[in-house]
Amino acid sequence: MKKMHAVLCFIFLVVLPFSILNAQRKTKHTTKGKHTTKSSTTKKSSHTTKGSVEVWLTDPDKSVLFQQQPSLSFSVAQAGDAIITVNTANRFQTMDGFGYTLTGGSAMHIQNMGAAERKALLEELFAYDKNNIGVSYLRISIGSSDLDDHVFSYDDLSGNETDAQLDKFNLGQDRKWLIPVLKQIQTINPTIKILGSPWSAPAWMKTNNDTKGGNLRPEYYSVYANYLIKYIQAMRAEGITINAVTIQNEPLNPKNNPSMVMQPVEQASFIKTAFGPALRRAGLNTQIWLYDHNCDRPDYATTILQDADAAQYVDGSAFHLYGGTIDTLTQVHNAYPNKNLYFTEQWVGAPGHLKGDLDWHIKNVVIGSAINWSKVALEWNLAANSALQPHTPGGCTECLGAVTIDGNTVTRNPAYYIIAHAAKFVRPGSTRIASPVLAALPNAAFKTPAGKIVLLVENSSDTTKTFMVNCDGKMFSAVLNAGAVATYAW
Repeated sequence: MKKMHAVLCFIFLVVLPFSILNAQRKTKHTTKGKHTTKSSTTKKSSHTTKGSVEVWLTDPDKSVLFQQQPSLSFSVAQAGDAIITVNTANRFQTMDGFGYTLTGGSAMHIQNMGAAERKALLEELFAYDKNNIGVSYLRISIGSSDLDDHVFSYDDLSGNETDAQLDKFNLGQDRKWLIPVLKQIQTINPTIKILGSPWSAPAWMKTNNDTKGGNLRPEYYSVYANYLIKYIQAMRAEGITINAVTIQNEPLNPKNNPSMVMQPVEQASFIKTAFGPALRRAGLNTQIWLYDHNCDRPDYATTILQDADAAQYVDGSAFHLYGGTIDTLTQVHNAYPNKNLYFTEQWVGAPGHLKGDLDWHIKNVVIGSAINWSKVALEWNLAANSALQPHTPGGCTECLGAVTIDGNTVTRNPAYYIIAHAAKFVRPGSTRIASPVLAALPNAAFKTPAGKIVLLVENSSDTTKTFMVNCDGKMFSAVLNAGAVATYAW
């Protein structure tokens, strides 16, 4: 009996500790790189186990820049700073996509890359498998924007010439850079949607006969309407569908080059007497979006929407956020709930500051516009070089692209990560669903056409936050460093 006891003691004291040690080693190996208070840089295959939560993270300390993290597991409720309850039954607007403005200058830099390098960059931007970011919506300029290398329209004349029949209309400059790049993008994402925005009508149609400032002459309303129709048709002939147009980029800003002023009563008159009817006669289903300027003037959109003759042709209104607050979109929605809202431009100023830019843009442009009914969120602009060129005389000299392209060298800037966190996961056709408004943890939730739930969360506080997510009875715990942004998908 004593001998048996001695054997048992030997097993307990020697063999069991060895087994525990071996198990601990296995545990340490399998949990290496798990997301903790300090954000992990560990990457993982996009394959996740059933019932787990996919996590993609950006930390403003640059230790993690839009990288996939180890999956989180559903568990019982735990203590945390907050609970984010996602309600899949409470649905709002359907999303059309996230992206950038592809300026003429952006297209020039992309097209001038080597063929292999250009293909790799476009796949990274427009495919959404692997580590690609899945841009799904683009804005382009009708004629030049201020980030082209010179000012142009599709019917430029000299002296006192006019061309009421538009016999000299030609896409011209766009065939050099923009159209070739768009065609390459379409081979990667055939369903990419495109918004066209004019910075100015041809100078000969304007009150000051200049590319900068001035107004559209009323006697040229029908001519300019036909000019926009010819543009849509010419792009279609190139195999490029223009899904929507705004009537005028920043119609209350005469300081850009090019630019054109258009007061709301002018825009309403142009739509109801010229462009709306012309669009219908041409059999085009291109949407008309109003305004395309700052959130400090919701009355611009509502003035037109209360005009039934103009509103019948209008799909919705577009906004920027260089003035006002993002909840302006909800004000317009509440006044006209049958009309859509779109967020079409916000710049990042050079040289860029990831912590501040990520915080402000995720909170206002991506999450803020979505929870205030926008179907789209677009950053300005896609690409420039390190000298922030090209731009027109009088154009923006401080606009930092989402990527900087110098030859074949590509640098990813704040807007790249801002859009990536939504575009890759909130695919077109996704529906925004309910989640709580939390000051320290701004968030937005969506249900994709494939049935996945996507939750975008930012920690806008100065301290690390632990929080629980509860969706239809399934819960998981997450941790975000101060200023960090994560997209959760399950």
